[in-house]
Amino acid sequence: MKLWTTVAAAALAVNGAALSAETLKVSSYLPPMHTFNRAIEAWGAEIAEASGGELQIEMYPAAQLAPPPRQFDLVKSGGADIAIILHSATPGRFPLSELAGLPLTHPAAGDSSAIASRRLTEVAPQFLADEHAGTHILWMAVTPPLKMHFAKVDPTDLTGLSGLRIRYAGTVWQQIIESLGASPVPVPPAETADAMGKGVVDGASFPFEATKAFDLAPVTKYSLEPGMASATFALVMSDAAWDRLTPEQQQIITDTTGPDRAEWFGAMWDAAEAESRQYMVDAGVTIVTMTADQIAGLEAQFATIVDGAAAAAGATGAEFLSAYTR
Repeated sequence: MKLWTTVAAAALAVNGAALSAETLKVSSYLPPMHTFNRAIEAWGAEIAEASGGELQIEMYPAAQLAPPPRQFDLVKSGGADIAIILHSATPGRFPLSELAGLPLTHPAAGDSSAIASRRLTEVAPQFLADEHAGTHILWMAVTPPLKMHFAKVDPTDLTGLSGLRIRYAGTVWQQIIESLGASPVPVPPAETADAMGKGVVDGASFPFEATKAFDLAPVTKYSLEPGMASATFALVMSDAAWDRLTPEQQQIITDTTGPDRAEWFGAMWDAAEAESRQYMVDAGVTIVTMTADQIAGLEAQFATIVDGAAAAAGATGAEFLSAYTR
């Protein structure tokens, strides 16, 4: 009897461990080596170690499960447990979140991804939970400000951008491009290099980091800095996936996400931005830097975009912007 009891107890322990083990299915529309994917994989290794192997992640990059506009619904429907959400991929669905990407708008401490991502994650529980209903926000992310990259045209004189066709994503960048007298053209990120190479578009808006991920250097002659506006993201877990975790597993997720993780990830993005800028320089791309007068002129020019977006979001929009830029 004692031997049977010992064997039964061992079997129950094994079955209990098996029942508590979770493999979290992560969907990303970004290419495999993108900084965001590498960050999630590093985080996955941390939670696996902290849980004694009970928590694992399984990555599905390059839009294997869904294109960018469907990532949020994919998570809510149970098609994935975690996904990277690009807010501008579904214009109007995340109006408050997108305010953090307005032109020349950033926290008072600076416009680096580390600073902006941390701040956006800090204000998310108060302002952004409703926009991400049905999910648990792990961390928010703000890109280093997006630069403009051109196949042939030298952007030193900003008036020379009038009439160009420029790849964009999201309402904010559509308005920026129109404000410059150019024509915004929607092109999926992975198809941008081909579109620039074939002359379908004359340029594109991306952070330097994405130019490397999408191999834009071979089709780019000029890049314009500093960046004009950012893109915002959220890494979210479905409420259903969260609820099936044990309290101990939930605590591991809580302890390894949030503002500190957002800042850590933003620092990775900033480092990749610097590295990718050098990738463009090494490939022979000419980096054009705007003058202080040009930047001041753009701030005045873009004021209507900022004011209009804040007004469209109502009183909460102004309150959010005040909190985010503090």
